[in-house]
Amino acid sequence: MSAAISRPALQTVSQPTPAGPARWSPPVTRPRLRVVVRAEESAAITGLDLPTLRRLKTGDPAAPGWRVIGRLLRPLDAVNTGLDSPPTPHRRRAMLDVVAWLLIRCAQPGVGSYWHWPGEEWETLLGRTVKEFRAGAPAWVGDEVRPYLAAHAFLLGGFTAFHRLGSFQRLVLCWRVFGRDRVDAELAHLRRVLGGWGYQLGRHDDQLLPLTVAQLMLTNGSPHLQDMTTDLFDRVREERLLEGARLNTVHAVQRAVAELGFCTAPVRRTGQHSARATGGAQTWQQAADRWYDTSTLTRRVRGSVRANLLKVGRWLAAEHPEASDPAAWTRQTCATWIAALDRMRVGDYVQRTAGLEDRLGQPLTAATKAGQIGAMRRFFGDCQEWEWLPRRFDPLRALAVPRSIAAMLSPNPRVIADDIWAKLLWAGLNLTVNDLPATQSGPFYPFELVRAVTLTWLFSGQRSDEIARLRVGCIRWQHHGTPIAGDAADVLARDAVCLLDVPTHKTGTAFTKPVDPVLGQAIDAWQAIRPAQPPFTDRRTGESVDLLFAARARRMSTAYINNTVIPMLCRKGGVPSADVRGAITSHRARSTIASQLYNAKEPMTLFELQAWLGHRSPQSTQYYTKISPTTLTRAYQDAGYFARNVRTIEVLIDRDAVASGAATNGEPWQHYDLGHGYCSYTFFEQCQHRMACARCDFYTPKASSSAHLLEAKQGLQRMLVGVPLTDDERAAVDNDHAAVDRLIERLADVATPAGPTPNQLRAEPGRQLPLTVLPPTPRRTTRSTPSIDNL
Repeated sequence: MSAAISRPALQTVSQPTPAGPARWSPPVTRPRLRVVVRAEESAAITGLDLPTLRRLKTGDPAAPGWRVIGRLLRPLDAVNTGLDSPPTPHRRRAMLDVVAWLLIRCAQPGVGSYWHWPGEEWETLLGRTVKEFRAGAPAWVGDEVRPYLAAHAFLLGGFTAFHRLGSFQRLVLCWRVFGRDRVDAELAHLRRVLGGWGYQLGRHDDQLLPLTVAQLMLTNGSPHLQDMTTDLFDRVREERLLEGARLNTVHAVQRAVAELGFCTAPVRRTGQHSARATGGAQTWQQAADRWYDTSTLTRRVRGSVRANLLKVGRWLAAEHPEASDPAAWTRQTCATWIAALDRMRVGDYVQRTAGLEDRLGQPLTAATKAGQIGAMRRFFGDCQEWEWLPRRFDPLRALAVPRSIAAMLSPNPRVIADDIWAKLLWAGLNLTVNDLPATQSGPFYPFELVRAVTLTWLFSGQRSDEIARLRVGCIRWQHHGTPIAGDAADVLARDAVCLLDVPTHKTGTAFTKPVDPVLGQAIDAWQAIRPAQPPFTDRRTGESVDLLFAARARRMSTAYINNTVIPMLCRKGGVPSADVRGAITSHRARSTIASQLYNAKEPMTLFELQAWLGHRSPQSTQYYTKISPTTLTRAYQDAGYFARNVRTIEVLIDRDAVASGAATNGEPWQHYDLGHGYCSYTFFEQCQHRMACARCDFYTPKASSSAHLLEAKQGLQRMLVGVPLTDDERAAVDNDHAAVDRLIERLADVATPAGPTPNQLRAEPGRQLPLTVLPPTPRRTTRSTPSIDNL
């Protein structure tokens, strides 16, 4: 750097590369052999005074010590020359102080040359914070020296652990080391790829991408995207070089670099299941792991079964270590385990209790017990089928769900109340951009995507996994059975049918179902602006597909509806996130929609609903449908149970006879209106001749003068009384004349309340047996007959 000192170039120093898009090469090359600081070099550095080492105006630029330390000085000057930094006095002063400090450090006993300092040495010099840097640096070193010292640490010592230095301007360091034009050109290349996938880049508040890429460049020792290999991204994740939101940005960068063909795309990492959980005896755990690796079930189902198997393994280790080998299980062992399971409580034989604090010690639900028994049944069934275990018992019989547990398993859909569901529908239909949860960079997903996902959840009745796996082009329009284009707005507004193609799902293959046109229009609006996305692998089928709900080269998570959409709708609709049946989840919408379709004015049949939900069996559909109280009430009223079994007739109460005491002397005080006359028999509802009343002493025809006098009385109280009907009487009321004849003939020799039988009365001259037909039930509240004491 000093023009007054002429020093020949070393072979380890390369010519500086001008900033630009050309390939970068380091300004110095690390020596292959170990460089040792000689005694004369240490003495020369010590002999140079501080102003001379710092190259101040008060120093001696022609001091003889410069020629002795030229071997150590020239690489330092070459690094300073190759840095891409404005040539300001501030920059020159800071870089000269770096050189002076490094030379002084090399001259200290036992330190050695900067070429071979370990990372800990550079980290001590730089300090994890600015405060630590000040504490370890000489008093004459200012804070502006630290960034330039970091450049020397990277180029001379190969130091890349900048993630340990706290808040540090890594992007500025990249510009100085690699050249700003070169770094910005690579960033622009990344932005073009990511921007095409829907990433909102290029804004002033976008900082994660440049900072993350700068860390990757420094870690890799190269600013070029073509040098970013799969191993680099794996190392960043494994060593936790970046965390939080920057780790998500690493995923995006790797996808972009993979799109350019320089590495492989990131894969979903589930971790080693054996490292997360253990299952008691080693033999049992190995069998569970072997089943997990062999089964063809989905990863989630295999994980659930394995978790239940490990719970059994812990029970075996604690209670029955002799049965830790699955080959040693017998029918008696199965019975013992089912009996123990029936008495288990929440928290027993589990590895972690996080999230179970509120339910610890409570009895296991019937569904949980049945699920654990089913996991064991599948495990032993598969192992016997694969000939891993001898067939010592039948899993279908030995591990069947006991009746005591099966009796408590019944359809119980957790339907959302109509008023709450109506508010959620209103919130979804009136969703705005301001309702979307946003970060400092704005909403994560475009508004059109969020609205399409929301309406799909509200109107399609699908599982969250099916919604996340919908494909581009899943909406089709038909008009009178003829396919039409989705942009035919004049047709869509009238009577077009919107069809939704559902992919292969939990209980069956792909199928097509009709949905509300508002859902199809929302999906069409998202597809119109959806950025091109790389193909994704379908989790269930393994196909390479274009997922509908994908942005930024990432598929929508199956938990997005539960974690984001539902809380957003609850806030907008002003409803709680939980009700009496529990938290509002994505699957509860499926039960709610199915129950509403089943209870509609023109309801869908069970088999139609089965096809709409995509169930393989109508028994599964029953778990999603529940007859509403309103529908049940309407059906009960239409059945006419009360009107069929009870008739309400009018009763005249003679208050004068009660008040005067005549009722106690045997005078009639209540009169049942039979239509053609009145019956004053007090226990009329117990009379067997109600439908074929004989003209006994208790009967008063309406055409008689006694009936006219009764109706003309003052102070009569009219009341209603319900009279229960027998089977024969119900048939008579239903106009079954044969039943009436049978009733009259059966009662011919039964005494009437007056004493004589109908046959005896019929033998008397002028006697006839009038047919009594009770009047229909009036639509008024039925009252019981009052007693004399209550009048």
